Amino acid sequence: MTNIVLFGKPGAGKGTQAEFLKTRYNLTHISTGDVFRYNLKNETALGKEAKEYMDRGDLVPDELTIKMLQDEVEKHPDTNGFLFDGFPRTIAQAEALDKFLETKGWKVNATIALEADDEVLVQRLLERGKTSGRKDDQDENLIRNRYVEYNEKTAPLMDYYQNQHKFYAVNGIGSIAEITERLSLVIEKIN
Repeated sequence: MTNIVLFGKPGAGKGTQAEFLKTRYNLTHISTGDVFRYNLKNETALGKEAKEYMDRGDLVPDELTIKMLQDEVEKHPDTNGFLFDGFPRTIAQAEALDKFLETKGWKVNATIALEADDEVLVQRLLERGKTSGRKDDQDENLIRNRYVEYNEKTAPLMDYYQNQHKFYAVNGIGSIAEITERLSLVIEKIN
C-alpha cells in the first residue's frame, strides 16, 4: 500500500494534480476540501462547525478535520493506497494520521509539497473565486490570512516529515503536465 500526502498553500494545484495521480497510481483520493464540501453541503454537525471557521478565512481546528478524515478513510478498507490532499496541515494532524494509519497496519510513505510564490497563488485563487463561489477565494485579505495560517501551522510539517525521510518538495509552477511529471518522479522513487 502506498500512502502519499500532497500539500501546499491554497491554490498550489493539489486538487488538479491529485486527479492525475490517483488514476496513474490507483490511489483513493481524499481531499480535505471535498470532505469539507460534502459535510457543508449536507449540513452535518461537523460541516456547520467547519463553515464558521472557513468563512473567517481560518483553518478548521484539528479535531474536526481529523474526524472528517477518519470517517472518509473508513469508507475505503480495500484501497491500494491513499492520496491525502490538503491533510495533514499541522504537526498534531500528522501525528494523529500516523497513529490512525498504524491501527490499520499502514503508514505514510511520502509527503510531497507543491511549492509556488504567494503572489502567483493569490492571483490563481482570485481567478478561481470568480467561478467557485467560495468567499475565501474572492477576498485577497482572506487569502493572505490563509497563507499566514499555512506558514505558522503547516510549514513545520516539512521538518516533521524530513526527520522521517519522507519529505519531497516539487516546483508547482509550470504546465499541469510538467508538474504531474515532477510528482511522478518522486512517487516512482519511493515505490
